[in-house]
Amino acid sequence: MKMLLAVLAAVSLASAAAPRPTYDLLIKNGTVVDGSGSPGLKADVGIKNGRIVGIGDLKEASAKRTIDASGLVVAPGFIDVHTHADDLAAQPRAENFLRMGVTTIVAGNCGSSPVEIGKELAEIRKARPSINFATLVGHGSVRAAVMGTERRAATPAEMAKMKALVAKAMAEGAVGLSTGLQYVPGSYAEEGEIVELARVACRAGGLYASHMRNEGTEIEKSLAETIAVGERAGCPVEISHLKIDSPSRWGSSAQALETLDAARARGIDVEADQYAYTAAASSLSIRFPDWALAGGDEEIRKRLDDEATWARIKADIQAVLAGRGFTDLSFAVVSSYPPDPSLNGLDMKRVAEKLLGDGSADAQLEAARRMLRKADAAMIYNLMSEDDVTRILKHPRVAFASDGAIVVPADGRTHPRAFGNNARVLGVYVRDRKAIGLEEAVRKMTSLPAAHFKLGQRGLIKEGYAADLTVFAPAAVRDEATFDRPQNFASGIPYVLVNGVPVIDGALPTGAGPGQVLQPSPR
Repeated sequence: MKMLLAVLAAVSLASAAAPRPTYDLLIKNGTVVDGSGSPGLKADVGIKNGRIVGIGDLKEASAKRTIDASGLVVAPGFIDVHTHADDLAAQPRAENFLRMGVTTIVAGNCGSSPVEIGKELAEIRKARPSINFATLVGHGSVRAAVMGTERRAATPAEMAKMKALVAKAMAEGAVGLSTGLQYVPGSYAEEGEIVELARVACRAGGLYASHMRNEGTEIEKSLAETIAVGERAGCPVEISHLKIDSPSRWGSSAQALETLDAARARGIDVEADQYAYTAAASSLSIRFPDWALAGGDEEIRKRLDDEATWARIKADIQAVLAGRGFTDLSFAVVSSYPPDPSLNGLDMKRVAEKLLGDGSADAQLEAARRMLRKADAAMIYNLMSEDDVTRILKHPRVAFASDGAIVVPADGRTHPRAFGNNARVLGVYVRDRKAIGLEEAVRKMTSLPAAHFKLGQRGLIKEGYAADLTVFAPAAVRDEATFDRPQNFASGIPYVLVNGVPVIDGALPTGAGPGQVLQPSPR
C-alpha cells in the first residue's frame, strides 16, 4: 500500500512539473497576414484539435510541436474555387495544389462534374485526401445525362428531369451550379433553361458559376447574360476565369470590370476569379463551331469527312478567328494529343508543317481537322494581354483561381497554372511588379472566395476557425513552372497545414490525409 501511494505521489508531482501542452502545434515568430486585408502583424498562432485557438504573444505556451516562422508570412490556406480536380478520389494527395499553398479546392466547374455528387463525395471521404474539397454540379453534365448532345431546347419533361438532378446534387452536398457555355452541350442551352436550374441550386443555398459564352468579341453580351441569370434566379454569381481572350478587344477589361461594379451597385452579388497568365488552356474542339460538335464522335467525324460540310465549318472558324484578331491558328499550342504525342509542344503552324509539309493558315485548319477526326487535343492558347491580366488582378472582387487539375508526372505537359498560380501572384505581381499589395493578394486568395462560396470558418486566421494555414517566404516564393517545364513545383512555401495537420512540412509533402469535404454554410 505504501508503495502504491508513493507511485501515485510521484505521478502527481511529475504531472505538476510537466503540465499538458497548451497546443498541438505552435507557429512562432511569423508575420500573420490574417486574410482580412489588414496589415500583417508579428504574432504566434496556436492550434489544437484542428482549430486556431490562440493568436498573439504565445511564446510562454507549451506545444507538442513548434514551428519557427521567423522571416515567414503565416496566412490562411489558399482557396482555389475554380479547379478541374474532379478526380481527387483517385489522386488524393493533390500535391501540385498543396505545393503552391492551396488547402481547399472547388471542382465541378465549366459545366462538367459527376452527376452523382453523393457518390463522388463518399469516394473522396474514403480516400482521405490531403486537401479540403467542395464541388459544383455541372449543367453540361446534367444536360448530357438527360438529352445527350442534342442541339435543341429542352422539353418540359426534360427540364423537370434536369431540375430533379440538380436538386439531388445540392441535397447531396454540391455548393452550386456551374455552366460551360462555350462547350457542348452547355452552349445549346438558352438563358431561360439556365435560370431555372440556377434557381434550384440557389434555393438550396448554392451559387451560380459560369464559364461564359464569349470572353472576347462579345464580352459585354456574355456578362449581361451571366448577371441576368443571377438576378432572375436570385443567385450569387461567380464569373469564371475573367479574361479578354481576343486581341481585337484587348483593353476592354476596363469596361468589363465597370459592368461588374454596376451590377454590384444594383445589389447583385457578383464576383469573379482569374488565373495570373496570358495563356489559356482548353480543347482543340472549342475552335470549331458548336453545331459541328452535336451528336457525338461518329456524327462529328461524318461532318469532318464531308467536303461540303467541312467547307462550311472552315468558313465559320475563319470568320471567328478574323473577328478576334487572328490570322491563323499559330497562337494555339498542342499540350497533349494521345494519338500522336510527337505533336505535343508544337504550335499549329509547326503541326501543319509536320503533318502536311505546309505551315499556311489553310494547312493549319486542315491539320486541326485531321487531329479532331481522331481525337480531341488539350491545347494552350496564347490570346490575352498582360495589361488586361493586371487590370483584372487589381480589382477587389476578383479572386485568384488556377483553372487547373490534379497533375501527376505521367500526365506530361499541362498549363503551368496548375503548379504555380498562387506562387506567381505572390512572386511576380506582389513582390516583383508591385501591382498589388501582399495583404490584398492574400485576401483575394482566402477570405474573399471563402465568403462568396460560404465555406464557413475558413479563409481567415481567427480563433475558432479551421487551422488551414500556408506559411511562405515573401522574399523567396516563386512559381517555377513554365510552359516548357509545366510540372515544376512552386518554391518558397515550406509549410502548409490542413485542419491543423502539416501536409507540406519543410517544403515536402507528408502524405497525411486530413482533408474534409466542405458544404456551404447557411446563407
